[in-house]
Amino acid sequence: MRYITPRKAAQGLGSAHSGTADHWFITVSSCALVLLVPAFLLVIGNAIGLPHPELVAYFGRPYPALITALFIVVGMVHFIKGTRIMIDDYFQHTARKVAIIVSVVFSWAVIAAAVFALAKMTLVTFAI
Repeated sequence: MRYITPRKAAQGLGSAHSGTADHWFITVSSCALVLLVPAFLLVIGNAIGLPHPELVAYFGRPYPALITALFIVVGMVHFIKGTRIMIDDYFQHTARKVAIIVSVVFSWAVIAAAVFALAKMTLVTFAI
C-alpha cells in the first residue's frame, strides 16, 4: 500500500503554482509601462495640434514611432494577461472560452493596426 500525503498530492497543482508566471509577467510589464507612459505622453503632447503632413513626418522619426509602438505593444500584452485573469475568475465554461478568444483577438488587432499605421507613416516619410 502506498500512502501519499495531501501535500505530495497537491504539489505542482493549484493557483499558487499556475499563476506565478502570469503574476511576474504582469509585474514586469507594469514596471515597463511606468517608464513608457510618461514618454508616450510627451510624444503625444508634442504631436497635438500639428497639421497632418507635419504629424506624419513627426511619427516618421524613430523616437516617437518607437515609443508609441512599445507603449501599444507592451500595454496591450499587459491587457491580454490582465483580462485573462479577470475572465478566469468570473466566467465559466463556454463563456470563458469565448471571452478569452474575443479579448485576445481584439488586443492583437489593436497591436496590428497601430504597428501598421506607424509603419505606413514611417514609409511615407522616407518616400518623400
